[in-house]
Amino acid sequence: MVIKSVATKTVLIVDDDPHIIEVLRFALEKAGFAVEEAANGRQALEKTQGRQYALIVLDITMPEMDGLEMCRQLRKTSEIPVLFLSSRDDEIDRIVGLEIGGDDYVTKPFSPRELVARVQAILKRTAPKPMLADRQKLLQKGSLRVDPERYAAFWVNEPVTLTATEFMLLAALLASPEKVFSRDALMDDVYAGLAVSDRTIDSHIRRIRQKFAAAGGEDVIETLHGIGYKCGSCK
Repeated sequence: MVIKSVATKTVLIVDDDPHIIEVLRFALEKAGFAVEEAANGRQALEKTQGRQYALIVLDITMPEMDGLEMCRQLRKTSEIPVLFLSSRDDEIDRIVGLEIGGDDYVTKPFSPRELVARVQAILKRTAPKPMLADRQKLLQKGSLRVDPERYAAFWVNEPVTLTATEFMLLAALLASPEKVFSRDALMDDVYAGLAVSDRTIDSHIRRIRQKFAAAGGEDVIETLHGIGYKCGSCK
């Protein structure tokens, strides 16, 4: 039996399959999380208006409102981390999910143990990191500025809203602005050793660029083809 404290993080499970919800609830509660559930995207959106969840485990294929549309709507007002679930292993689903603001993606059937590990890895990215706080003065280049203690990013003085994964990727690049990072190095830094595809990193980088471009910043991240990424000129 899990004893929940005031500090217990609550995960919202969104899935129309009662068996999946039961498996996820058991695994997450065993790991110390509190759990709430919703049967479709519309119901989940209503729940997010009333409280701030630590993370959402979101199935893609559901009635009423599917997971992709729910995430699109959620991202208009919230950066709650999202872990997608899908019964299909199509790369296009994975890429679309990440492009619209998902933090990670797990395919059914899944290992409950791996899913909990991915949830914990995502939440670890949102926790304040003393190492980054110590290097706070270094996290600025040109018009780009990152505040690790507040998990805030700026172009000039314009705030740019990033997901936890996007923030950690940008902070890793900016902390070593002259270093070229391979995709593998970024995976190790941000995903804590969990296996993800190259396309996952590429999708997050693309979203970071899009968000800063909307604020007037065109050169936030530079691509070195065949090698990896580095912090851009940020003029």
